Amino acid sequence: MAIYLYNTLTRKKEEFIPLEENRVKMYVCGPTVYNYIHIGNARPAIVFDMVRRYLEYKGYEVNYVSNFTDVDDKLIKAANELGEDVPTIADRFIKAYFEDTSALGCRHANVHPRVTENMDIIIEFIQELIDKGYAYESAGDVYYKTKEFTEYGKLSHQSISELRHGTRIEVGEKKQDPLDFVLWKAAKEGEIYWDSPWGQGRPGWHIECSAMARKYLGDTIDIHAGGQDLAFPHHENEIAQSEALTEKQFARYWMHNGYINIDNEKMSKSLGNFILVHDIIKQYDPQLIRFFMLSVHYRHPINFSESLLQSTQKGLERILTAYHNLKHRMESSTDLTENDEKWIAEVKAFRAAFEEAMDDDFNTANAITELYNLANHANQYLLEQHTSKAVIEEYVKEFEDLFGVVGLTLSKEELLDEEIEALIQKRIEARKNRDFAMSDQIRDELKERNIILEDTPQGTRWKRG
Repeated sequence: MAIYLYNTLTRKKEEFIPLEENRVKMYVCGPTVYNYIHIGNARPAIVFDMVRRYLEYKGYEVNYVSNFTDVDDKLIKAANELGEDVPTIADRFIKAYFEDTSALGCRHANVHPRVTENMDIIIEFIQELIDKGYAYESAGDVYYKTKEFTEYGKLSHQSISELRHGTRIEVGEKKQDPLDFVLWKAAKEGEIYWDSPWGQGRPGWHIECSAMARKYLGDTIDIHAGGQDLAFPHHENEIAQSEALTEKQFARYWMHNGYINIDNEKMSKSLGNFILVHDIIKQYDPQLIRFFMLSVHYRHPINFSESLLQSTQKGLERILTAYHNLKHRMESSTDLTENDEKWIAEVKAFRAAFEEAMDDDFNTANAITELYNLANHANQYLLEQHTSKAVIEEYVKEFEDLFGVVGLTLSKEELLDEEIEALIQKRIEARKNRDFAMSDQIRDELKERNIILEDTPQGTRWKRG
């Protein structure tokens, strides 16, 4: 079955047909590496890693490129504040990015280009735009002539006149039109710089992705993706730069993930609700964070709260418990039972429903519902008096394959006997103190971990389920 995805450019779902059969060229805008990434950065990393995995599952060879902005105003500010140079800051936080996103189950891109390692092609790109009449130099800066690109605004679905309304030239800018944007910034005293035909300076933000996408993927790519906040002006400007230069369509499909709110408020440093991945994965299992992010359709906004995370954890535990109960039952199952074919056919139907959800604009919310349904079905099967290895193997295969498709694993740390005993003792103390809420919480926690408690006159006993 074909994959249909929502294209921001056309604002409708379209059948995904790559330029080359069975090959996909995909570019995802990466972070500016001046600090640890926050959970807003984590969402596109997780979402588009999932998209890549599903495309590969469907048989495509995906060339996945995601950049690092390793020179920028924010990096220069951080370097000045910390008394370090820009490359040192960038190296530190690129390493941290890989550590955090790997913990979240994200694979490395095929290429992670850095701005500072591609300065020659960026300068060349800018010069070509000047030569074609789409850019101009002004006192050491270089600006893009927005009015020369007549299709400007087609991604955000706004006209140039609408965009120009209310826009003005800021103090210190040397551009001809309020909508013109910078391609090259002249260096200020003490700033990091590179030599160029227009003097010492560094690139503007938008030009880097146009130049690096072209270098690593060609003039036209299949999918360009990033957070919703990048659609305008960043991606709009990329289109203007690239299509003015090559006279070809830059990207055929544009994908954008929705925003993240914290407890129903926009995440911001000023509100004190700015959550770094580096911190949150110390408090919660990184796999739970990934599962939580994928439990909502990627284009929808997602509300991040402790209560929702805990609720999601119970759901994930339910699936993991079903899977591990199947694995435990494997040893005592028979080779064959008379209803094997019926059960196996029913189990395989969940894969078809999972794929149907994913083929519809990568709807992981509905796909995860099918994983819940599969877990419930497995629990029902385990109530059978006699279970078959063939059926259980089919369940296990479906769980492992489908979890792998969305980048999740089914490993679950098994509690050691002494850990169980310690929790039971904590529960006994809670009961003595009439803290029945805590007592019930411990019982439920152990039950989720496949530990069954029995309260007897001789004390509390436990067994693995």
